[in-house]
Amino acid sequence: MDDVRDRAARIRLACFDVDGTLTDGRLYLDAAGGETKAFHVRDGQGLALLRRAGIAVAFVTARPGAVAARRAAELGAECHAEVKDKLAFVQSLALARNLRMDEVAFMGDDLADVAAMRAAGLAAAPADAHPLALDHAHWRSRARGGEGAAREFCDLLLDAQGLLAGLLP
Repeated sequence: MDDVRDRAARIRLACFDVDGTLTDGRLYLDAAGGETKAFHVRDGQGLALLRRAGIAVAFVTARPGAVAARRAAELGAECHAEVKDKLAFVQSLALARNLRMDEVAFMGDDLADVAAMRAAGLAAAPADAHPLALDHAHWRSRARGGEGAAREFCDLLLDAQGLLAGLLP
């Protein structure tokens, strides 16, 4: 755990997959082609706290992102949708901010996330992530995707940087 806390103390950019990480992975599709997803309010609070503490937050998803973009906008986070190569994209986000990859965290749950997880300074996964994603995570939440997993990760980052207590009212 000391290694994880050391890694967490360096993070300046936290990237999150959406489906299966910020949501439970289920897609609700209607006959008209509309899509809905459920996001956990505590995850949103954690993401907002990261931003308040000066840690940039980015959603990085392979799927079309209208629903994710709306949620990200509510939280003041970036949303990058239809990303085919998450590793290359996350590297470009780091480069644009003059960050090293050891200052980047990536939380993901499936095979499309593994390359970015391998390159990130801190890789995280929800408890119910695919086994190969779990194998590449430095840290695993107790909660499942979309059920508070991201909040646990946000709290870890904030605590490791000595910022959590200062954000309390």
